[in-house]
Amino acid sequence: MLSFLIKRIALLIPTFLGITFIAFSFVRVLPGDPVLLMAGERGLTEERYQRLLEEFGYNRPIWQQYVEYLGDLAKGDFGNSLVTKQPVLSEFFTLFPATVELSLCAMILAVCIGIPAGIIAASKRGTFIDQSIMGTALVGYSMPIFWWGLLLIIVFSGKLGWTPVSGRISLLYYFPTPTGFMLIDSLMSGQAGAFKSAARHLILPTIVLATIPLAVIARQTRSAMLEVLGEDYVRTARAKGLSSRRVVGVHALRNAMIPVITVIGLSVGTLLAGAILTETIFSWPGIGKWMVDSISRRDYPVVQGGLLLIAAIVMIVNLLVDITYGLINPRIRHQ
Repeated sequence: MLSFLIKRIALLIPTFLGITFIAFSFVRVLPGDPVLLMAGERGLTEERYQRLLEEFGYNRPIWQQYVEYLGDLAKGDFGNSLVTKQPVLSEFFTLFPATVELSLCAMILAVCIGIPAGIIAASKRGTFIDQSIMGTALVGYSMPIFWWGLLLIIVFSGKLGWTPVSGRISLLYYFPTPTGFMLIDSLMSGQAGAFKSAARHLILPTIVLATIPLAVIARQTRSAMLEVLGEDYVRTARAKGLSSRRVVGVHALRNAMIPVITVIGLSVGTLLAGAILTETIFSWPGIGKWMVDSISRRDYPVVQGGLLLIAAIVMIVNLLVDITYGLINPRIRHQ
């Protein structure tokens, strides 16, 4: 198991270096001059402009800027925001709990609905139930997040008034947020109605963000279950007189879960990507909205640092998925 883990970790190093190059190159091709956006064009003399270029290192060759950037990363320095002057790492971890809370709720919803839906569809293959579930999953996967989010806001917030339009909690409540997770902090605050307000603000963003992963998980679970249900050991279990629930839930589901876990792990990247649009639509103060605002302001350190930190999180999750493979199926870690 140790050699299996070492090989997986070794693969992360060149991957991360490649991502640093992509992130560094991406922000350099964005239109606009960060110095002009930061200092303002009015009253900006040529002398001051050149001084700012020198201060931030933007007048040096690109390759030199990249090498210096790698050196700073090796020391754990992601730079400071050009706008707020705060360390990028500090801002990221201040806003990250909001994104984690939203993504975690979305993933729980996607898994709790997607896996049972896929199992039911596989068990009822070819029936109206199977076609309805897969048709719904296809529609969910095909819907653009921005359209789906705005539609839910119009219906449930505008027409029915059941849910809030934006934010994490009503402005009527104010309390310390030591954990950064609004559901936990509102519960700890002891203020009447605070937890209910936080939960109501979370409903629509969770549904919007969970839609695509839910559809993918449901389809992958059905496909994996159909493949496993055709195996000899499943037919043998049925021949022994075991109930369908035991055959599906005990014998078939464990082997079918390996590709499903892969999809769940890959869905973390989908959730973080979808969070950018979802947080923008619902004004959710997480890293997605932070990244969008930073791109519009040409805040190079924030965009670069945000991309790298998000990529690092996705790689860690994929590593955990690989480790889970080995725990579920010993043949994988012995290969």
